Amino acid sequence: MEHLDSTVLNTAIPAMAESLRVQPLALRSVSMSYMLALAVFIPISGWMADRFGTRRVFMGAIAIFALGSLLCGISVGVPMMVCARLLQGIGGAMMTPVGRVALVRSFPRSELLRMTNYVIIPALIGPMVGPFIGGLIVHWLHWRVIFLINLPLALFGLWMVRRYMPNYFDEETPRLDHTGFVLFGAGIALLSYALQALGDHTLAAGRLSLVTAISLLLLAAYGWHSRRTHKPVLSLWLLQRRTVRASVIAGGVSRLGIGGMPFVLPLLYQIGLGYTPWQAGLLMIPNAGAAILMKAASTRLLARFGHRRILISNTVFVGIIIGLFALITPGISVWWIITLSFMQGFFISMQFTGINSLVYAEVEDRDAAKASSLASTAQQLTFSFGTAFAALLAGWFLAGRNQSDAAEFLNALHGVFITMGLVTIISSLCYLRLHPNDGNNISGRAGEAPRDY
Repeated sequence: MEHLDSTVLNTAIPAMAESLRVQPLALRSVSMSYMLALAVFIPISGWMADRFGTRRVFMGAIAIFALGSLLCGISVGVPMMVCARLLQGIGGAMMTPVGRVALVRSFPRSELLRMTNYVIIPALIGPMVGPFIGGLIVHWLHWRVIFLINLPLALFGLWMVRRYMPNYFDEETPRLDHTGFVLFGAGIALLSYALQALGDHTLAAGRLSLVTAISLLLLAAYGWHSRRTHKPVLSLWLLQRRTVRASVIAGGVSRLGIGGMPFVLPLLYQIGLGYTPWQAGLLMIPNAGAAILMKAASTRLLARFGHRRILISNTVFVGIIIGLFALITPGISVWWIITLSFMQGFFISMQFTGINSLVYAEVEDRDAAKASSLASTAQQLTFSFGTAFAALLAGWFLAGRNQSDAAEFLNALHGVFITMGLVTIISSLCYLRLHPNDGNNISGRAGEAPRDY
C-alpha cells in the first residue's frame, strides 16, 4: 500500500491539476510533502517501536496512513492535499522499518534471509506497477480512487496486525533525544528538499547552494551531538560494524544508479518511444515478476556463494543491464524491452536481498530497531540522491538539444543509461571490504568466522 501509493500518484497529476483547477507544477508540493515527512520521521521509527511496541506502532502507522489517504481523496484544494500527504508520510515512515524490526526479532538469523525476501517484494513491485495502475485508474475511474482504494487495504492490514503481529518493546527505552531529532530532522528535510529542487530545477543555483550548505551544517551538528549523547535518535555508532557499514554506505553508493531508473524509464518509454502512460507502465511489469522469481533463488545463491561474492558480481550485472537500455531505439522489438525489464528486476531483487539482510548480520535483537531506522533512513536518502543524479545527467545530456525531437531526446537518454551503468559497476568495489564469510549466519553458508581487518 505504501510503496504503491508513492509512485501511483505521478500518472494522476495532470487529471488532479485539471480537477483542482491549478497548474500541474503547483502539485509538486504534494509529492514533496510526502517525501519530506518520510525523511523526518523514519529516523525515530526505531525509538517508537522500542518505546510503544511494534504492534501498537504498526497499527498506528496504518491508521494514520489511511486517514491521510481519506483526506487526500476528499481534498478540495492543494493546501488540504499537502497536509493530507504529510499525514500519509508520517504513517508511511513507520511501516517498513517497524515491520522489519518485528521480523528480525521473531525469527533466528538463519531464517532472516527468507523473511527479508517477503519484505523486499512490495518495495520492488510498487514503483514498477504503480504507474500502470495509476494510468488505468485515471483512464477508467476518477483520480480520487487512487487514494480511496487504500481504505479497504488499511482495514485488512489492521485486522492482520492485530491478529498476528507480536508486540516487541524495550522496557528500558530512554526518553527521545529531542535535540538530535530536531537537528537531524531539519537537516535531512532540507537536504531532501534540495535534492528534489535539484532534480526539478526549481531553485536558483545560489539558493540551492545555501539550502544544501545549511542542511549539511545541521547534519554535521547532529554527528557531533550523537557522539556526546548516550542514546541518540539515530545510532551512527552501528556503522563501526563492517556489515552495517557495507549495507548502509556501499549499498547507498550502488543505489545512485539503481535509484534513478524509475525516473528515467518513463521518459524513455513515453517521450523517447511514444508509448502512453499505461503502456509504459505495462512494460515495467516484467520487472516485478522477475523480482518475485528471484525470491526463491536468492536464498540458495547467497548460501552457496556468500554475501561478498554475490554483491560484487551482482552489482556489476546490474550496471551492465542499466547500460544495455542505451540500445533501445524506436525500431527495436518490444520483446527486447521486456527481456531487459525482466533481467533488471531479477538482479536488482538479488541486490536488495543481499544489502537489506546484511545489515542485521552483526546486530543483536535489542539493537534491531536502531539498525532498521539507520538502514531505512539511508535507503530513503540514497534513492533521493539517485533520482537527483539521474535528473542532473538528463539535464546535462539534453543541454543544447531540441527536447521536442523524440530522436534527440532518446539519444540523450542513452548517455544517461550508460553513465548510470558505469557508476553502478564502479560501486561494486565498495563491497571488497567485506569478509568472505560476512553474513553467513544470515544465509546459512558454512565457513570460518569473519575477522576484522
